[in-house]
Amino acid sequence: MAPAVDQDWLELPSGKSGSQYECHTLYVDGERNYTYLYDKNNYHPLWAAYPLSAKHMGNLSRPSNWSYNDQFAEGSQPDLCSGSYSGNYSRGHVIPNASRNGIKAMQLQTFYVTNSVPQIQDHFNGGIWQELEAALQGEAKSQTIYIVTGSVLNKVGESKSVSYTTPGKNSSQRCAVPNYFYKVALKVRMSGSTVISAQTIGFWFEHRTYSDSYTNYAVSVDEIEKYTGFDFFVNLPDNIETAVERNSSWSSFDSF
Repeated sequence: MAPAVDQDWLELPSGKSGSQYECHTLYVDGERNYTYLYDKNNYHPLWAAYPLSAKHMGNLSRPSNWSYNDQFAEGSQPDLCSGSYSGNYSRGHVIPNASRNGIKAMQLQTFYVTNSVPQIQDHFNGGIWQELEAALQGEAKSQTIYIVTGSVLNKVGESKSVSYTTPGKNSSQRCAVPNYFYKVALKVRMSGSTVISAQTIGFWFEHRTYSDSYTNYAVSVDEIEKYTGFDFFVNLPDNIETAVERNSSWSSFDSF
C-alpha cells in the first residue's frame, strides 16, 4: 500500500479513504513532529506516526492546558480545552508528552485536542500504557526508532459495541471510546540512505485495566495489520518488511 502522505519517512503507515478521515503532518521550524490520521465523525485520532530520538526528550515541564489544532475547524475537534471526558476517562495522548518534552514547540503540539482519546486512567493510561511508552523512550535514547500509536473501535470484520463519552464541561459532542489500543515500533540499520536490516515489534491491548507487564502483550506487526487493516512501515524495502514484521519477541527488538 501507499504511505498515508507522499513522503519516504520510515514511520509512515497506509491511510484510510473516506471524507470523514483527514491525514496531516505537524512541523516545527520545517522539521516534522508527527503525522496523524483523524476521524472527524467520532472525534477520534486513529493513529499518530513519529520518529523518536534522544533530542526529542528532555525535562520540560508539562503544559497545564490543551489547545485546538489550527489544521481543523474547532467544531471538528473535541471540546477538551475546558476539561477531560465524562465517565472518568483521561485525556490520553496518542503521541506522549514525554516523547516530545525536549523541544517546547513540539511538546505543545502533543497537547492539541486532536491528539487525545478517552482512556481509562488507573491501571491503564497511568499504568501499563505509560510503562510501555517509557520502555520505548528508553530504546530511543541510543538510536532513532519509528513508532505508530493507534486506537481502534473495532477489529476488521468485528461488530463490537462502541461506547461514547462527552468532552469538556458543557459539550454535547459524542466521542468514541476505543475498544483497543496498540503500538508498533521499528528499528533500522542503514548504509548511507539505504535500510540494510531492521526489526519491529507490536503491542495490542484491550481497553481495560491491567496489573501485569506490557511484555505479555507483545505481538507481531503482521497481527496488528490484520486487526486494523493498515499497512505499517510501508517505506521499508519489501523484502525487509515481509521478514521483520513477523517478530513478536520484545527481547529480539530490544537487542537489535
